[in-house]
Amino acid sequence: MKKKNILIIDDSALMRRVLSDIISTDERFIVCDVASNGLEAYDKITLNPKLYDVILLDINMPKMNGIEFMEEINRLKLQLTVIVVSTIAVEGAAETIRLLELGAFDFVTKPNSFSEAKENTFQENVLRCLACAAGFSESEERNKRKREIPQVPKMPRNETTPVISAKDLVVRKPHKAVGMGAMKLVALACSTGGPKALQQVVPRLPKNLDAPMIIVQHMPAGFTETLANRLNELSQVTVKEAADGELLQKGTVYIAKGGSQLRVKKQGNAYVLTVTDEPARNALRPCADILYESLLESDYDDITCVVLTGMGRDGTVGIKQLNDKRNIYVIGQEASSCTVYGMPRSLFEAGLADVMVPLEEVADTIIKNVGVR
Repeated sequence: MKKKNILIIDDSALMRRVLSDIISTDERFIVCDVASNGLEAYDKITLNPKLYDVILLDINMPKMNGIEFMEEINRLKLQLTVIVVSTIAVEGAAETIRLLELGAFDFVTKPNSFSEAKENTFQENVLRCLACAAGFSESEERNKRKREIPQVPKMPRNETTPVISAKDLVVRKPHKAVGMGAMKLVALACSTGGPKALQQVVPRLPKNLDAPMIIVQHMPAGFTETLANRLNELSQVTVKEAADGELLQKGTVYIAKGGSQLRVKKQGNAYVLTVTDEPARNALRPCADILYESLLESDYDDITCVVLTGMGRDGTVGIKQLNDKRNIYVIGQEASSCTVYGMPRSLFEAGLADVMVPLEEVADTIIKNVGVR
């Protein structure tokens, strides 16, 4: 197997060494070059734009920072796979969101100290993100973690004809259309590629959308408020980070708080958000399955479930449970428009999707089902 070439761009010699050491533990990758700032990296890339399979990019650097670097790469229309290695500090959140808007594949948060950088969590996050960005399938990644050699060829990231798993297949109940005055909710899940995808969905929703909308985007604490604020700037609907005890209102989009779990709870004749510190499920906090499961005993006449780009299966279990008890309409993002066709693929293979649509059609499909006031 040919190793994937990795370029590290970071002004810290220590961080370049830490990342190089982490990458050297995985036989699938090789650090073929390093750069201490964006300008140095820009020069290397323009000399040989096809050399690097994945780039690890710092944000704050002299001469040319991460944002300036990505803007120049976009200006040249170079197709590069970039992972942002970002500080978790709040002041770094806006820059990280901007880099995702500019086309960065995903981001990994830097540890707060050198000792934390040596811990397994950071190493696993870097290697998992690299594997996904380099196009290794999730089954290969699981095999790698088990130290087994994959026995089947890897599937392309944007595979368009997934095999339906018979054991997971469910019978979809017919969706019952509901009209004005009915209690409706939109619940959306996304992960890798989600922040950029959401910019193709949320700003296209009308301010008089006849339902509240809840979004679970896999992100750590400190980033979801910035994401919500950015989407709010671009949108007709009001977008905010979910707050504990907040009343759900139509025409408002609530983004689950990073590092917490989010549930919906009935309070009188209304519904409120509950933000909890409960543990991660499947290493996810927030987790879409937890949100969907909290809706099982709700009185909503119609729940529109949406699953966009992302690695893994989050959302499938919760939607499967909802399918048995509630009137739901399920929208999945089709393969070719996904950054990672993992979560939508799981939904499709389980037979849960009413429709699989390109990203640019997701908003219109939501509006068509939910309606406006």
